[in-house]
Amino acid sequence: MAAPQANSQEARRPNVLLIMADDMGWGDVRSHGNDKIDTPVLDGLAASGARFDRFYVSPVCAPTRASLLTGRYHLRTYTSWVTGGRETMQADEVTLAEAMRQSGYRTGLFGKWHNGAHYPMDPNGQGFDEFLGFCAGHWNNYFDTTLQKNREWVTTKGYITDVLTDGAMEFIRQHRSEPFLCYVPYNAPHGPFQVPDRYFDKYKKRGLDDKTASVYGMVENIDDNVGRLLKQLEDLKLADNTIVLFLTDNGPNGERFNGGMKGTKASVHEGGVRVPLFVRWPGQIRPGTVVKETAAHIDLLPTLNELCDIEPRGSLPIDGRSLAPLLKGNSQGWPDRLLFTHQSRRGDVQPAPGAVRSRQYRLANTGKGWELYDMLSDPGQKQDISAQKPDVVSRLRAAYETWFADVTEGGFERIPIPVGYPQSPVVELAAPEAQFGGGLRFHGKSGWANDWISGWTNPADTITWSLDVVRPGKYEVTVLYTCPPGSTGAKIEAEASDHKTSAELRQAHDPKAKPSPDRVPRGEVYEKEWGRLKLGTLEMKRGRTPLVLRALSKPGKVVMDVKGVVITQVEER
Repeated sequence: MAAPQANSQEARRPNVLLIMADDMGWGDVRSHGNDKIDTPVLDGLAASGARFDRFYVSPVCAPTRASLLTGRYHLRTYTSWVTGGRETMQADEVTLAEAMRQSGYRTGLFGKWHNGAHYPMDPNGQGFDEFLGFCAGHWNNYFDTTLQKNREWVTTKGYITDVLTDGAMEFIRQHRSEPFLCYVPYNAPHGPFQVPDRYFDKYKKRGLDDKTASVYGMVENIDDNVGRLLKQLEDLKLADNTIVLFLTDNGPNGERFNGGMKGTKASVHEGGVRVPLFVRWPGQIRPGTVVKETAAHIDLLPTLNELCDIEPRGSLPIDGRSLAPLLKGNSQGWPDRLLFTHQSRRGDVQPAPGAVRSRQYRLANTGKGWELYDMLSDPGQKQDISAQKPDVVSRLRAAYETWFADVTEGGFERIPIPVGYPQSPVVELAAPEAQFGGGLRFHGKSGWANDWISGWTNPADTITWSLDVVRPGKYEVTVLYTCPPGSTGAKIEAEASDHKTSAELRQAHDPKAKPSPDRVPRGEVYEKEWGRLKLGTLEMKRGRTPLVLRALSKPGKVVMDVKGVVITQVEER
């Protein structure tokens, strides 16, 4: 749906440039005491506005993004993990982009989404007019890659952070005469660790190991690109009327300088969730402002709603509160609020790991019982004082348990994959979204984004995706596969809505992985070209149905490896 035209009152509203790095920790900027890294632009951004001293997010990527966009704790949104469909945010969540677009803003996203790959849970379905990037949890190659532009795939040239910045700059140029939200969630320095030579070589000369040199090089490249964005605002005379925010989505992706804090990415301790937040708005936020009060990702939506005079939308409760008073230097009356952290174990939502943070204390449970730390006298969490402060443990534990019961009240049923929306006539069912058992396994073991299913040697094993068919009709079914020579001949069947279609796999397809310029061995799978096996068409009824993939025969040693299934509506009923 097109955004309303901006009238003169809306045109006076500030623009918003919201930048977020992926897996960059609190300690990955020089102004936080790290003399091994150069981040002059981010240091300048912090000095020219407000720097938050105690700002918190979730321990991993997708949950942080859900909370950032909705102002709600991620468990309320059905986002509980980073893969397997657990990263998907339910469609009826009202995002910052939806609220701003309905108020006359143009909205663009340039980078990593990670809150649902299928309409209406994808970026265009959740309020963004323009999207350039990818929906998965990470990407395979950062040089000369393929990205999604709205719902089309485009080939790009150059390093991915530069390309995303180019897209954001073009969006800003096109919409400079109307208010805009430009959301730039960079995917660096998340792995795989790929970075141009000049950045990597610089940090290797400082005696750093390959991974740290890669990360610091990726961060400095982000710093350079933030500089490009800020310069464009100046050149277009937009700087004074643009709120610029920079933050990261969790703690560092590895052991490196992090201010002496305990924990890294995926930890509910301080080091896993405390990140930078810098906010600049010339003439409105005094340069050099340091905010000492605790704040979190859930606060950014209500903050921007207030600063941009956006009417709150929807009826879902907001957990965050506006930080506008703190940005204006007024902390009088600010409550000693409790901020809650949760980390699921691969989508299994249990009370632990979890934590609660007040001004003074962090109560944390990693699954081995509650630990209490006085964060004022012991910021590195060296001494568990739970035995000395049982009253504090009891109070904070009760608050956490009440909170957890509240945010999990809606349950965690996997959101079925919608099929049949006219806005998205082609839907790819990715392997990590499937359910399977027997001898089947993920090739990369963990089932991260871009993984595929291997080990199909028993025809009795099946692969199943849960669908929600919104338009009944005929759908063409195509399997993305690899199969080595000598194992062709299997008959593959797909079944949904009590209808079946099948085809014989006659063509071997077993390519090597694409070359990848990784600086260190990756933890993710490598990129491949996938064969396509058309199984025919299925008549699918409206409503929920499993789509089951099975092998009716197996002449060779294996059936195939499966990257996913592509569903295309060819006839509506």
